[in-house]
Amino acid sequence: MCLYFNTPESLLFARLEARRCLKDVEPRLFADDGGPDRGEVVEVYGPEGTGKTELLYHLLCRCVLPEAAGGLEVDVVFVDTDYSLDMFRLASVLDSGSAGSDDAVLRSCLSRLLVVRCSSSSQLLLTLHFLETTLSSRPRAALLLIDSISAFYWSDRSEAASVAKQEEKLSRCSELLGRLLRDYRITIFATCHPIRRGSNGPPSSSEADRSHLCRAWQRLVTHRLVCSRQEAQHNPANGDERSGEQRNWQVFTVHCSSWTGTRGSRVSSFRVTDGGVEFIWTPRPPPDLSAVL
Repeated sequence: MCLYFNTPESLLFARLEARRCLKDVEPRLFADDGGPDRGEVVEVYGPEGTGKTELLYHLLCRCVLPEAAGGLEVDVVFVDTDYSLDMFRLASVLDSGSAGSDDAVLRSCLSRLLVVRCSSSSQLLLTLHFLETTLSSRPRAALLLIDSISAFYWSDRSEAASVAKQEEKLSRCSELLGRLLRDYRITIFATCHPIRRGSNGPPSSSEADRSHLCRAWQRLVTHRLVCSRQEAQHNPANGDERSGEQRNWQVFTVHCSSWTGTRGSRVSSFRVTDGGVEFIWTPRPPPDLSAVL
């Protein structure tokens, strides 16, 4: 009796077909029809305080929310290397995105999220080794979030005797990520911090080269979101210009560059509210953003 259709290979092909494409995860961030496809990597780059984590919460919620609420209804694996994931904040954003649905909807959304925490590059390496089992058992898992891929740069540097040794673990992590991208056709979003901290504006041209990350990682990246922080804008509270009350809104800018599929770039701006990220219209790129290009 022929058992061809029950082989592991045929099951793997079935899982690949089930993976959800995330090109429409957030049209306001990416150029027209230029969102990340299966097997692609988005690097979210910027100094601390430029809205990267809130942007990740927004994208995460877009993925786990049900289709009836405008979400994609897929599973997400969140690798937290910075120990910065705030579940209360995430639940608040989810609750806002689901228009105040009942607790059962919120629990359903959270059931689509798997959180893994790592405190060293060795732990990250082991985590990526075991992710293959997770992806095999969760065919609806379409997104891997890593916050951040550069978390262990300084610790690896202090332990290494040479640049090659310093980059060895991240290179191996990148190789494993490349295999997961190839075999399971997931999409990856990963944050990346500049080496030098303390600047709230756009990264300098040397920082924008992200030379502190190994070439193996750089070869994986197909889209790049460069985050920066603008000066706080003074706006009328609740949109009522007749009101004497004023509120300062912190505005963040994201410059998206894509090197695959529909190549192009786009500049978006958003502010962070109690309910999460709120995109606002930007008539032109900030004049100092050219340093990043």
